[in-house]
Amino acid sequence: MVKIGIIVHSQTNNTYSVAEKLQKKLQEAGNEVNIEKVNMVGGNKPQSKDIQIENPPDVTGYEGLIFGSPVHAFSLAPAMKIYLEQISSLQDKRVAIYVTKGLPLKFTGGTRAIGQMKKICESKGANIVGTDMVVWRGDVDKNIDALIQKFSVIF
Repeated sequence: MVKIGIIVHSQTNNTYSVAEKLQKKLQEAGNEVNIEKVNMVGGNKPQSKDIQIENPPDVTGYEGLIFGSPVHAFSLAPAMKIYLEQISSLQDKRVAIYVTKGLPLKFTGGTRAIGQMKKICESKGANIVGTDMVVWRGDVDKNIDALIQKFSVIF
């Protein structure tokens, strides 16, 4: 059994819905899995450049972590970027990363957002064990199932 934290930022609930399905699958495999949200002070619609995170999730108690975030303006959502930058250490943690996005092509921000998350996490000592992307078009359930299958064998 692994204690896994799914830390997710979600404005439309798409990214959060992936986290819930992932939690269920990982729990069925015998893991202890908690979902924690990254929320901005004043609500989850960024109104200014001065974004502050409300009650940032503490990652120290988890052996494995999954970070999920939407893509915003072809890049990582600002709230997730700020949250990840505030984490003091991910030393020796197994970390998986996923993003959700609306535009169908990977170069429309998804690859960049994953790269940004990887770079921040690795700079804090994380061992990146998987990445994936869910495009919110076409057969979304098939995309989510593929991510869940991929991540369920990592931990």
